[in-house]
Amino acid sequence: MTHGMMNVLSVASEVFPLVKTGGLADVVGALPAALKPHGVAMRVLVPGYPAVTAALAAGKQIHGYDDLFGGKARILSGTVEGMDILAIDAPHLFARPGNPYVGPDGKDWPDNAIRFAALSTVAADIGRGALKTWAPHILHLHDWQAALAAVDVRHRGGPRTVVTVHNIAFQGQFPASVFPRLGLPSAAFSIEGVEYYGNVGFLKGGLAMADAITTVSPTYAREICTPEFGMGLDGLLYLIGIRERELVE
Repeated sequence: MTHGMMNVLSVASEVFPLVKTGGLADVVGALPAALKPHGVAMRVLVPGYPAVTAALAAGKQIHGYDDLFGGKARILSGTVEGMDILAIDAPHLFARPGNPYVGPDGKDWPDNAIRFAALSTVAADIGRGALKTWAPHILHLHDWQAALAAVDVRHRGGPRTVVTVHNIAFQGQFPASVFPRLGLPSAAFSIEGVEYYGNVGFLKGGLAMADAITTVSPTYAREICTPEFGMGLDGLLYLIGIRERELVE
């Protein structure tokens, strides 16, 4: 641990310059350098897509899994353009060409729920001290792909969590039948957790369980608390906002 610094693990499905489909990657890529002068030592955890593992070819293995959602996996550590990157090298989940979320047929990968549950599980494990040489004080979870880590930590212990909403239109909603495969305790499938109109909601669960919620701007924060822009989650966000204001007051 760097003396006097706050260790933060930023968890996202993409990061510039390694993999980018939209603005999420730009923000995740810019945060470590932007926050360092403010006493934040940030590492970024991303899935080991082909471009990521290629960039970390000289990196070192710092943790291993005999079975991470159906196959062997390891966490690689390396530096890319000054950023400290942790990558989940799990070929059965992430060694696929092209878009991180969509197959060659233009449709979502059918196992996306499992793929990003794995991302969240590894994040929570690191939060609980899985790495011998470094542990985060805070998990910073970006969008639905990382949000499940907040649910995991709330049920099993770990550091404080922050969920950042970049685009509330993408919520990671899946049939309830996928829940037993997500590696969460059964208590997590509840109205206070990931259950969302009978389905599993990754972002909904993360927002409900996070210690703090941020967005990309104050304007967007206000917008997503309204029915017009909240995409069905405005009620939850509104209630969380009232609760937070009551705690402050």
